[in-house]
Amino acid sequence: MKKIIILAFAFSLTSCAQVQQTLNQLPQLSSQFPGVGGVDIASGLKEALNKGITQQVSKLTAVDGFYKNEAVKILMPEELQKVDATLRKIGLSSLADEGIKVLNRAAEDAVKEATPIFVSAVKNMSFTDAKNILLGNDSAATSYLQNSTTTALYGKFNPVIKSSFEKVGADVVWTKIINKYNTIPLVKKVNPDLTDYTTNKALVGVFKMIAVEEKEIRTNISARTTPLLKSVFAMQDGK
Repeated sequence: MKKIIILAFAFSLTSCAQVQQTLNQLPQLSSQFPGVGGVDIASGLKEALNKGITQQVSKLTAVDGFYKNEAVKILMPEELQKVDATLRKIGLSSLADEGIKVLNRAAEDAVKEATPIFVSAVKNMSFTDAKNILLGNDSAATSYLQNSTTTALYGKFNPVIKSSFEKVGADVVWTKIINKYNTIPLVKKVNPDLTDYTTNKALVGVFKMIAVEEKEIRTNISARTTPLLKSVFAMQDGK
């Protein structure tokens, strides 16, 4: 994930000459990262970012990427836990299960919009951001991306999830669930904003999986699968 951060630095420079010019303006980099050129550092971070997106975020876009991943699976919102329990008590477990499945299907669709936003965040990363990420804690890169992309990701995810609800039939399923529950005597009527709920849960899932890959690269030398990753992240080992 550290890779993710300096990856951004690589994207922001359009040529090796620009990289060198930047390094000349920031001589502290050479002293802080002895024996590793700026181009290598930038390339290593880019490679790390690509690996993080490929290894983790892309998994979430597949069918069951959320639904069968217990770490990020979206369950009914807290205010609907009673709905879930009640439906199961009256023999409607299959309806409750379908309600959960369509939430996850919508999230899987939405995450397909994430990659270009991450790339943009990497392009706009400053030298200081990249350095701090490389030498930061196990989730420094994830935190940077979370802080710099959450608003844009929400803006992209929300309409996709709304559209996906219609595509996968979530609107019909949930209308049936809510109507069925609200007809049960003595229950408190519910009408949750499932689009907002699913959008936020999709964001949580994305950053959770990015954090998994970042920690793996930072702490597991065998996860540094290329000479470049090994060289760049060796610097953090001795920080």
